[in-house]
Amino acid sequence: MSISRIAAIDVGNDCVKALFGKLDFNLYIPNVIARDTEDRPVIGIEELNEKDPLDGIHIRVHSPALKENNVIYRVGNLATKSDNPNELDPGSSKSEEDQTLVMLFASLALDAVREKNSEIFKKTGNVIDASYTLGTGLPLREVKEGKDVGYRSQLLSSVHQVEFLVTPKYQGIKVNIKFDEVKVYPEGFAAYINLVMDNELNIINRDLIDKRILIQDIGGLSTDVAVIKNRNVDDDKAQGFNIGVSEALESIREEIRTKHGVELDSRRDVVEIITRKNDRNHIMVKGSRTSVHDITDRILLELAKKQYRHLRNVWQKNSQTEICYFIGGGAMVLKDYIKMLNNSLDGYNIEFFEDEKESIWMMANAYYKLISDYARKNNNINTNAKKVEKQPVQK
Repeated sequence: MSISRIAAIDVGNDCVKALFGKLDFNLYIPNVIARDTEDRPVIGIEELNEKDPLDGIHIRVHSPALKENNVIYRVGNLATKSDNPNELDPGSSKSEEDQTLVMLFASLALDAVREKNSEIFKKTGNVIDASYTLGTGLPLREVKEGKDVGYRSQLLSSVHQVEFLVTPKYQGIKVNIKFDEVKVYPEGFAAYINLVMDNELNIINRDLIDKRILIQDIGGLSTDVAVIKNRNVDDDKAQGFNIGVSEALESIREEIRTKHGVELDSRRDVVEIITRKNDRNHIMVKGSRTSVHDITDRILLELAKKQYRHLRNVWQKNSQTEICYFIGGGAMVLKDYIKMLNNSLDGYNIEFFEDEKESIWMMANAYYKLISDYARKNNNINTNAKKVEKQPVQK
């Protein structure tokens, strides 16, 4: 009988962040997939197996939970180089998209197939049977609509299989994934837990624990504003909006293509251009360093104004709020614009996480704390979780 291994997975609209076991492994994978054929061209099996598996995720996914079953995909870095990369569309629900499940299953399979887990999971021939206790989350809007129930049910009710096709080191291996338990947390509540508690859910921020706070989580496709009062999320006042940064990133990408004739592979390329430390808001055009400040500033400032209006409206309805924390990948993109608006307008007490990794990994860390606590209380998993200040991004 195989041991149930802890997994905490944040399927973000930009990237998947995942933590496993005793924090002994983590994954950071672009949330991009592309339909593919069984035999993708590679130059020799020897060269293939010298490459990083994360740069060549090529899989077939079988699951009754999928609308389209037994489909072959390129995933992550490999998909961004495809002619038909697929990123989640604005207005879509995370809980209802095959892409969310494909990314979730791919992450689990990449953990299960590791040599270090051979003592945990049973392997018969080229088939690994892996059992997980999963902590994950959905936007507040989807949880309020009850979509977490169906999402959890379809994960628990079946065995899901990932078959590695032309993937470095793992070609030909199949992973059967079974869930012993699945906890689906509202993202706003998870963020609050991460702010005030450590890995054993001991309070580490007593100044914050009894404050009335807002947490505005800006994602790729949606924005959630959690209202925290009396150490709980106020479900009635928490709000979700179908507005994230993806549409703005797509607009920037399209305008760069039209104005400069430069084709960027995906939204991730746009994010890199507007957040990197050196040569921010610059691209290379025919070998010349060229500013795209005029494009990025105009589009992102317009989005920041919309986000600021959401902040203002929610704060007005919760007038005794003491501070608002901006989190998520979208917050990192819009940080300078929102700060500028706040300084010139209302002057709310707002806070951003200057450490980009802390903001990006916040949800995964929160899910890890919550699912580890569940496991300890049920005595079915020995986590021996170590305290980790921040998780490195595995390339």
